Amino acid sequence: MLSLKNQIFNIETEQEFNEVSLKIFNYQYNNNSVYKKFCELLKVSLNDVTTINQIPFFPIEFFKTHIIKSGEFKEQQMFLSSGTTGQIQSKHFVKDISLYEKSYNKAFAQFYGNIENYCVLALLPSYLEREGSSLIYMVDDLIKKSKHPKSGFFLENQSELIEILKKMNKNEQKTILFGVSFALLDLAEKYEINLSNVIIMETGGMKGRRKELTRNELHNIYKKSFNVSEVHSEYGMTELLSQAYSTESGVFKTPSWMKVMIRDINDPFSIVEDNKTGGINVIDLANIDSCSFIATQDLGKKNNNEEFEVLGRFDNSDLRGCNMLIS
Repeated sequence: MLSLKNQIFNIETEQEFNEVSLKIFNYQYNNNSVYKKFCELLKVSLNDVTTINQIPFFPIEFFKTHIIKSGEFKEQQMFLSSGTTGQIQSKHFVKDISLYEKSYNKAFAQFYGNIENYCVLALLPSYLEREGSSLIYMVDDLIKKSKHPKSGFFLENQSELIEILKKMNKNEQKTILFGVSFALLDLAEKYEINLSNVIIMETGGMKGRRKELTRNELHNIYKKSFNVSEVHSEYGMTELLSQAYSTESGVFKTPSWMKVMIRDINDPFSIVEDNKTGGINVIDLANIDSCSFIATQDLGKKNNNEEFEVLGRFDNSDLRGCNMLIS
């Protein structure tokens, strides 16, 4: 088991990814009673699965109604999805929090380089009022690891944030601003400033706070107000321990231990070819202690370079706090 965990973040080829994925499927089939029951209901046995395309993807909604664990353990951390009053929250029981830390630190380094080169600012007001946010956990750790004296969270103090942003931009200090969509929109409508040297990282989360806008509409507002050529995005969720990042044009890339596959809208057990719209399935090997094979409620498509776009959500699915709802 320990050797399998060590393999996750050392994957370099597609063949290695496939081999580790099948090993983790085998482990989770045997050690996750809820996932095994799901596979049995689909009449899928271990012997039936010889490629990753044959692995059953577990509906993400089960994280709301069941305890999803592979093996018996007392969790070090429980992450909770955000939700309005009355909504059932997803629960992700994390056996080893260092696995999550390794995942987001390695992914950030892969896409953005050494965190110590950055000033990390966070405009995440709705999340700081509650515990259990995986996003807040990640950003808080990145702020600490940056070691920059101006790194930090900003709730309602927009004026202080703006002054720091202006100074960082003028000094050409590498800076990244994480923000939920509605808070970035508030900032963009109130201030028109040059942040051409700042990475604007939108993490989703309009969630009924403002009129729903498409990601393109939002990003165009940010670009105009902040004078940036691109707006970056993070694709993550409570039920995953890994994130994909978009550095331009809304096209996401995954780290080497994460893969997105697109399922047929009318046949959820069939994977569609590139450039076809369907439901987003995620293989997240960092989820070894829960379930690594997740069928999300997001709609998207892949292109020919293993990149993907998020196009919206299935009708009647709950809003997700950390992902953009596309109208």
